[in-house]
Amino acid sequence: MTPHTIAISPTEARRLAISSQFLDRFPRQPDAGAMLAVFRQLGCVQIDPINVVARSPLLVLWSRLGNFDPQLLDQLMWQERLLFEYWAHAASIVLVEDFPIHQLQMVNFSRGNSAWAQRVGAWMAINEPFRQYILEEFRQRGPLFAREIEDRAVESWRSPGWTNSRNVSTMLGLMWEQGDITVTRREGSGFGLKKQWGLLEQHMPQWNGHEAISRSSAVRQAAQRSLKALGVGTEKHIRNHFIRGRYPGLDVELDALLANGRIHRAQIQDSGQNWPGDWFIHADSLPELEKVREEPWPIRTVLLSPVDNLIADRDRTETLFDFNYRIELYIPKAKRKYGYYVLPILHGDRLIGRIDPKMDRKTKTLHVYAVHKEPQTPDAPAVASGLNDAIYQLGRFLGAERVQYGEQLPDV
Repeated sequence: MTPHTIAISPTEARRLAISSQFLDRFPRQPDAGAMLAVFRQLGCVQIDPINVVARSPLLVLWSRLGNFDPQLLDQLMWQERLLFEYWAHAASIVLVEDFPIHQLQMVNFSRGNSAWAQRVGAWMAINEPFRQYILEEFRQRGPLFAREIEDRAVESWRSPGWTNSRNVSTMLGLMWEQGDITVTRREGSGFGLKKQWGLLEQHMPQWNGHEAISRSSAVRQAAQRSLKALGVGTEKHIRNHFIRGRYPGLDVELDALLANGRIHRAQIQDSGQNWPGDWFIHADSLPELEKVREEPWPIRTVLLSPVDNLIADRDRTETLFDFNYRIELYIPKAKRKYGYYVLPILHGDRLIGRIDPKMDRKTKTLHVYAVHKEPQTPDAPAVASGLNDAIYQLGRFLGAERVQYGEQLPDV
């Protein structure tokens, strides 16, 4: 271990990850400022269409803000326009102020040598008149829903999946990725699925004509945002976070950040043994590390979205928390181990189990079909009390008037 390497225990690494994700405390007021602070810390919040409990962005924010007003998210996105939708972990809500980082993907979209990039590039080239027609529609008519745009494709999009011949939605999606257009609002409550599209230059005029920053600068900025959100992590962890898979030349940028003191090497030490890999911590995270070491750790129980930022990297989750988590949405019911839409349970600094819930909005009932605890989770009244309170608070946030438990509950 070099003199500049910071030794960190596994417990400290877990706690630093949790506190860096704003999961160790609620803000004093769950207002727009607190919500924006969450986005600035996390960098992105993944969008997911599943609405079994609530849309994932709302769950991710609820885990960090408590019982907030969902209209605040609409306010920041569609009115104040401080957030917008783009590709990060996956399709995500990201910061408008981070536009230069995401512009790298827009500029390089469909310019690669992969079979997918060549296929997309060829289809868009053939359908350039179709693209120009859509742009002119937005210029003349303003933001539009896909259903308001005529299919004028020169050649149909061919796919073995559900996108086959869905030319309007496919072209809109590709134009979104290359930065021609953006989502200007969503139709329906709870971050609905129907997207209204408009010209990016009109929705975010402050970035109109912005000259793209260098690849090196974008990767360096994104790597730092990723590492701050992780607390401590390896190069692989950084690559899998924030702008997942889009860190060309990351090793060079990490060396430069080490040289100028923006990041430091770290080593996770467990019972005299070092965890494998080269670990890093951002200089800005050092005060948080000291806080984690010196202050009593709060025993808080939190329910997490299946795509929450803390557990988005499944391998990292298993390394840090010894918690194997996989989504079973597309597994036949008879073969599921835990359930259809399972929420992991964070208690203190451990992931202690998972619940299988569903919100019935017609009857205003939050169903909890099963609670599965991890083998090492103690049968303690404090654990049961914390979980019961977390489930009650989730129901309150969702507008449930009752919580209905199933038969599969652990003994506590």
